[in-house]
Amino acid sequence: MRCATLMVHLQLGCSNAALLSIAGDLADRLGACVIGVAVCQPMRIIYSDGYIPAEIIDQDRQQIDADMKAAHAAFRAALGDRIPASEWRPAITYLPLAEQLAKEARCADLVITAVDQKLSMFDTARHVEVGDLVMQLGRPCLVVPAGVERLALNHVVIGWKDSGETRRAVSDALPLLRLAGRVTVIEIAAEDDLDDASGRVKDVAFWLNRHGIAAAALTAASTGDDAGHLDAIMQEQRADLIVAGAYGHSRLREWVLGGVTRDLLLKAKRCALVAH
Repeated sequence: MRCATLMVHLQLGCSNAALLSIAGDLADRLGACVIGVAVCQPMRIIYSDGYIPAEIIDQDRQQIDADMKAAHAAFRAALGDRIPASEWRPAITYLPLAEQLAKEARCADLVITAVDQKLSMFDTARHVEVGDLVMQLGRPCLVVPAGVERLALNHVVIGWKDSGETRRAVSDALPLLRLAGRVTVIEIAAEDDLDDASGRVKDVAFWLNRHGIAAAALTAASTGDDAGHLDAIMQEQRADLIVAGAYGHSRLREWVLGGVTRDLLLKAKRCALVAH
């Protein structure tokens, strides 16, 4: 299994330098091409709200053009000469942005995005809610928190839960796991389930070994705050990346993330590779 095509999602109106650095470094190590994508919605004209001056609409269009050109220039400057088979895909759409990105992701093996620090419930025209994106992609997603400029892969932790989402995430992560210096499979379980959990993570470690990846197996007793406990273990283990399944459900067309998934994506200080 190869990771031949990376898609990096650039946010408009802000610096994407760290994200592009990570995408370029991964492309080099994986021998992959990179597709850059930026999406936004134009100003909506709702006639029942009354007249909107033409100059306001023109200003919105000019701002979109300027932001798209700036993102394209940053993409080309970071990857154009370094990754010959790179491609730029801007999209102006009336679709929800996560839905548009999910459509673009059909040609990618891995999508790379950042946690949007500027996200506001009142601004869905420029900024993408990472939970919506992860739950709709149908592709693994590498989520990069603010301040992270390099994915070292010295130690990768798999947050195991015996579910289809986690199996999918680990399978999708194989190309990155082969680059890792160390891999540890961790399950946090209730006290009375620790013996069974030990058997599960040993099975996963054995499966990884058959794919040429040496992995250690570890279990820990639940303390009631599984996300916090997992984060503490990862700090102790000096992990660079967490691989995990993403859990949630749809409610009135909005994706609602489970607590551990939400903490992994929005509060973590390290990268997370997740799949749903």
